[in-house]
Amino acid sequence: MNEMVDDGKKKRSLALHWQILIGMLAGLLFGWLAVVMGGQQLTIDWIKPFGTIFIRLLKMIAIPLIVASLIKGVSDLQDLSRLSSMGFRTIGLYLMTTVIAVVIGLLIVNLFQPGRSVSDETRAGLLAAIPGDQGVADDSVDAATSEKLGKIRAQASRQKSNGPLQPLVDMVPDNVFAASSNNGSMLQVIFFAIFFGVGLILVDSTKATPVKAVFDGLNEVILKLIDLIMLAAPVGVFALLATLVVESPGVDILMALVQYGLCVVVGLAVMMFGVYPAIVWLLTGRSIRFFFQGILPAQLLAFSTSSSAATLPVTMERVEEHLGVQPEVSSFVLPIGATVNMDGTSLYQSVAAVFIAQVLGIDLSLQQQLTIVMTASLASIGSAAVPGAGMVMLVIVLEAIQVPSAGLALIFAIDRPLDMCRTAVNVTGDATVAMAVANSVGRLDEPSVKNWDDNYSPDEDGLRE
Repeated sequence: MNEMVDDGKKKRSLALHWQILIGMLAGLLFGWLAVVMGGQQLTIDWIKPFGTIFIRLLKMIAIPLIVASLIKGVSDLQDLSRLSSMGFRTIGLYLMTTVIAVVIGLLIVNLFQPGRSVSDETRAGLLAAIPGDQGVADDSVDAATSEKLGKIRAQASRQKSNGPLQPLVDMVPDNVFAASSNNGSMLQVIFFAIFFGVGLILVDSTKATPVKAVFDGLNEVILKLIDLIMLAAPVGVFALLATLVVESPGVDILMALVQYGLCVVVGLAVMMFGVYPAIVWLLTGRSIRFFFQGILPAQLLAFSTSSSAATLPVTMERVEEHLGVQPEVSSFVLPIGATVNMDGTSLYQSVAAVFIAQVLGIDLSLQQQLTIVMTASLASIGSAAVPGAGMVMLVIVLEAIQVPSAGLALIFAIDRPLDMCRTAVNVTGDATVAMAVANSVGRLDEPSVKNWDDNYSPDEDGLRE
């Protein structure tokens, strides 16, 4: 009788991805009604804080998850040769998908040429509205845009002034606790965790076993905390989407950028529904439907949060339990991917760079576009897994092809919704590489949880067994 009651509860419970999708649609509808009825400030005061809390909960758990899962995953390998083999395959696949993304972006933006549709009068008006690199007054734009652009330029300037080996220097933390408190230092945390895991492999097993047990237990506790946090996912994404709608700029500004936005979205769609499924099918033999059923909740969460790092806990849970990747692979591949694999961001940078050049009337040579391929691919590795980080890297790409970085002001208005789309692509790419690497090292099993049968209810059988 109890089993029948439990089965009834599970059948009545709505799957997680549907809960998130309903929350997203409800948030969009609520935001639209708030704009129509003049309730923008009410939404910002009483709805936005719940989205902020949800994001903070996910970010709060991200660093402990990376440390515990990476140390556990590396130490479980028991052999440094397996670690190096997995590392080379992971980085190789990440670089391959990134280059493919940049090339797709360049092909699409050169084919449709969204910036060429701008009239001379509109171009002159836009140039007058851009804070100038070459004598144009900064007071021609609003203070908020000018301040935002100034901060982005300052960050990019600091990165550009560094030497060629500075990324290697930045990878090694001088204080791991300070690095863990800074989202931009995620790579330093990963370096420490891998280094610590290597140390556990090298010491005597009798001394390493108690330490490994601590991290194994910590990893299980964190996974349970993720289950609890995901109970709030529908409410969190509702608040995030409602806030996005009420804080968006006017429709007249967005319409001027529709063609550019469509180019980015088309490129991202090619990556998500063409390149990734092809890699999964060719390298793992798993069906496209199986892949998307397993990763869909992580994609929706990435879309609503615009943060690969915040989505990482859910991505790991979906990849392990619903796609069949063993934890020793996912705990190594996915944290690295959240930091260095930014396919969606790289594609967006290539489209944005050429679009800005087209609007400003600058013709890019083949050599300059090849420079975009190299610069965008390398810049994505250092891009932080947080909302808006791609803007900083775009400055480096623009300056590499000698396009005024002030052109960023053209795409500020539409950046947020595109950031949501490209983050979903980033997370999908991470899952794709995790499956491919797992299959190549014989660590891809049947999933422990059947897809479409998720249950995040707090009832007795609702959470992870």
